[in-house]
Amino acid sequence: MLDIAVAAEPRTVTPRRIDAVVHASFAVLLVASGARYAIRHSLEENVPVLVLVLAASALYALMALIPAGHAARRACGTAVLAAWAALVILAPSFAWCSLPLFFVFRAVFRGSGGPSGTPSRWAAHSAAAVLAVSTAVGLFRLSGWSDLAMLLGPLAAGALLTLVSERLEEDAREQARLAASLSGARAELAETQRRAGAAEERARVSREIHDTVTQGLASSLLLLEAAQRAEDDGAVALRATVAEATGLLRESLADTRALVHDLAAPGLDSAQLPEALARAAARYVDAPRIHVSGEPRDVPAEVRHALLRVVASASANVQRHAGPTQVTLSVGFLPGAVTVDVHDSGRGFDPAGVPAPSAAGGYGLRAMRQRVEQLGGTFSVESAPGEGTVVAAEIPTSRATEGA
Repeated sequence: MLDIAVAAEPRTVTPRRIDAVVHASFAVLLVASGARYAIRHSLEENVPVLVLVLAASALYALMALIPAGHAARRACGTAVLAAWAALVILAPSFAWCSLPLFFVFRAVFRGSGGPSGTPSRWAAHSAAAVLAVSTAVGLFRLSGWSDLAMLLGPLAAGALLTLVSERLEEDAREQARLAASLSGARAELAETQRRAGAAEERARVSREIHDTVTQGLASSLLLLEAAQRAEDDGAVALRATVAEATGLLRESLADTRALVHDLAAPGLDSAQLPEALARAAARYVDAPRIHVSGEPRDVPAEVRHALLRVVASASANVQRHAGPTQVTLSVGFLPGAVTVDVHDSGRGFDPAGVPAPSAAGGYGLRAMRQRVEQLGGTFSVESAPGEGTVVAAEIPTSRATEGA
């Protein structure tokens, strides 16, 4: 086949269809030109022309059957070009057939002597030049060597067709290159998104485990250690401490199951936000106080979940690090946001001196900050040794609703 059309997917006209049109055009013009010549010339004049027509047609058919890229196809194309040049000079009536032959020869000589898939310019241009010159000579001879338009017309048409074809083929190659580049960029982007999604999921699970299982187990460990110290205080105190530790372990188990099923902590979702926050804090500290400002309202599920985890994590830190203290929750319902402050009057610490997260812990503040900032909120910690600690979070509710 000719492989004349070079275009990137998707294609509306296939190369096979274009080949069929070119071959059909050549056949129709060949028959019409042959009939025209036979009518206008005597039998003696028709014989040599008929021989050339049959030779050129046979070579053309053979050339079309040879697969593209074979040296034999280009050799056959050269023979067709030579026969046709002689025919059009001898019988200018066949000049119209030069138009489909132009595209045929560009396809035949494509790739010879050049990089794979790139037209050999010298071969394609030489074939076009021979075709244009022989057509021009034949028409100029038909005019009695007097009509310059017959001479210059085919030459100008050949040059124009060559330039346009070169431009179209160059654009097609560039389009194919851009399509391949775009396909590679899309694949790279998909892989990047996959890796980012996996990293984000690992970070989310890490935060969930820290805010549920790790904190529950740490609190239970503190209670069991207290039970060991309370052995001498009597069986009643020991049983109460162990019972409290057992309760925390049960809650940690429930949190683990909820995490596996991607659910929120049980027993908190049905309550109003201030009540749910108070319950989350009460799991780790005794009798937390709560102050509410603004009109309480429902907030998006992801905002509620983040605030619950922040309060639970901050309260767990108070239990482990602040010493005996009073915890106060301040919940503020603003027009487009919700704020939560967790204040304790414990021993405090230097926020700048917090060690980096490690196997021993240190993930709490980082996890809280990530939760809040991922929802477009702000997170801050104010503390100093001996002056207590305030953990503050503000999350916009309108942005969370739009992104839900």
